[in-house]
Amino acid sequence: MSKNDSESQGSSNRRTIFNFASTWVVRLLRVESAVLILLALYTAIAALVRSVSSTSGVFGEIIFALLGAVGLYISSLGYQRGKSFGRAPAVLANLIALGVSYFMYSGSAYRTAIPLSIISATTLACALLAAQEF
Repeated sequence: MSKNDSESQGSSNRRTIFNFASTWVVRLLRVESAVLILLALYTAIAALVRSVSSTSGVFGEIIFALLGAVGLYISSLGYQRGKSFGRAPAVLANLIALGVSYFMYSGSAYRTAIPLSIISATTLACALLAAQEF
């Protein structure tokens, strides 16, 4: 095997990893976006059904979740189109989610912390692997 063949094989492996990561980062960012929309809907419905001590706090949480959902969706569009504008928001949002899951672990909220840490770590890994070829 010549040097050019091994370089070609390495390039092919990197391209395969990049394609896999690019496909999955778009899917995972859209799942995260959908989860935030569902969280906003749940919060809005819960605020209507139950008594709320701070309506401005609930309203702020709903707005924050919807803005995050829009940001993650736009980030997924950047990855889908091969543009670089989706990288930083995807990485930052998932680093924040990892930090949140750490504090959920410390508060014994394992049912929420485990799925959050798995999806955010997976999305972060795919985002970093997919960003190397832009």
